[in-house]
Amino acid sequence: MKRLRLGVYSLAHCAVDFSCAFLLLGVACPRGDAALFLLLYNFCAFALQMPLGLLADRLGRCHVWAAGGCLLVLAAFALSPLPAVLCAGVGNAAFHIGGGLDTLNSFTKSAALGLFVSPGAFGLFLGGAAARVGLSFILPCAVLAASALAVSLLCRGGAPNAPVSLASARHAGTPAALCALFFVVALRSAVGLLLRFPWKSEFALLIVIATVLGKACGGLLADKLGAKRTAVVTLAAAALLFVFSDLPVCGLAAVFLFNTTMPLTLHASAQLLPGAKGFAFGFLTFALFAGYLPAALDCAFPSNPMLYALGAAVSLPLLLLGLRKTDAPC
Repeated sequence: MKRLRLGVYSLAHCAVDFSCAFLLLGVACPRGDAALFLLLYNFCAFALQMPLGLLADRLGRCHVWAAGGCLLVLAAFALSPLPAVLCAGVGNAAFHIGGGLDTLNSFTKSAALGLFVSPGAFGLFLGGAAARVGLSFILPCAVLAASALAVSLLCRGGAPNAPVSLASARHAGTPAALCALFFVVALRSAVGLLLRFPWKSEFALLIVIATVLGKACGGLLADKLGAKRTAVVTLAAAALLFVFSDLPVCGLAAVFLFNTTMPLTLHASAQLLPGAKGFAFGFLTFALFAGYLPAALDCAFPSNPMLYALGAAVSLPLLLLGLRKTDAPC
């Protein structure tokens, strides 16, 4: 049954991100201040997951959070641009917390996290493409309604939350490990937004596929090889391949390897905060928002393969520090 729930959450994740991208790029941004709308949406969708996660840790009922998130995004299509952006962002956050917390409660290994988070990138790509070709908003509304129904009917009975406690955050080394994981995620977010390959427009779909497969395979590799060994192999190889990323095959391989760390960071943060897994999940999505801020504020960073390689290289010791207190073998 828990595998069925994971499958439903994963498909719904794709649907929610598809609909949010469509709403932003095809409905709201053309009718207002696009930069402001994107900033507000990303704040609501990612930064708000941290307090919402702590609330979900206390209240439980993960499927209600996820289904409610789908319905909030659906309701956003009936609103004027600014309220729509805020409503969709909060709905996205609620869905991620519900599905993410249920996945963390139900599975002890990293693979499930990779399978849950990876479809989001594909949904964002499809939503943007649908907006560009002027697709009717009826499709995202239909998939949201179907997702809400599927989650509410098929995702009941998830594993219960652990008793809520942040006491483990006071253990020696835990704050440093959490901060290290935060910076790994923020770096991955910032570098991902910075990537400017000369062949990017020709291979846009392949970049998305590499991202999705990287996130999905990262958890599988960690469960097979150990999280620390996976981190060393994938990030070292990504740093090397980014140097030669003007070549499509090297760039695509680097993107794949760089994204394998996502389920590792999520799993490690939940192990560090076992009494607040929803908060741990949201803590790292706040890091995604932090990594987005330089691009949102138009900070002038050069798009250079050596800079991408540096981002991957710096991520490695930070990730190993974050994994130091987990039970993942070396």
